[in-house]
Amino acid sequence: MKRLITIPFVFLLLAPVFSQDVEKLAPYYPTPETIVERMLTLGELKAGETMFDLGSGDGRIVVMAAQKFHADATGVEIDKDLYRQSTQRIRKLGLQKTARIINGDIQAQDYRSADLITVYLLPASNDKVRPILEKQLKKGARVVAHDFEFRDWKPEKVETIDDDGEGRSHTLYLYRR
Repeated sequence: MKRLITIPFVFLLLAPVFSQDVEKLAPYYPTPETIVERMLTLGELKAGETMFDLGSGDGRIVVMAAQKFHADATGVEIDKDLYRQSTQRIRKLGLQKTARIINGDIQAQDYRSADLITVYLLPASNDKVRPILEKQLKKGARVVAHDFEFRDWKPEKVETIDDDGEGRSHTLYLYRR
């Protein structure tokens, strides 16, 4: 029996607008901190590994990956204000050696060094990113998708969180190349 996923209303409301926008692949909707940690844990992120967060927003996944998991963390964010905000936070926390944000298009980056990729994008955006990841990711690299699956990929694990502490449910998908 299929389980219904609670999708933030803003995603549903803005999906038609963003699906036609070639620059932004998803609206900014921050992932709760509890889910950030679950994503990185599900992705088996280890100290010294390289991770990328595609559409990194305010940088919370990048910061936690560097700070708590001791990974080399890079976020890619096209929005200049979110880029500045997250870069300032990284500087304030003194994480510049292990955390950074690229102000750019996630479709124009090199992910060949990635051990883990995290994404919270709309389904149509996952479809756009999938061929890039299929081409670039090394064998054994992991991808954790939040709420929206990658079509034609079979998840190794699916984790459902019924309550994130903010009254929302989430589904995480782990893929291994």
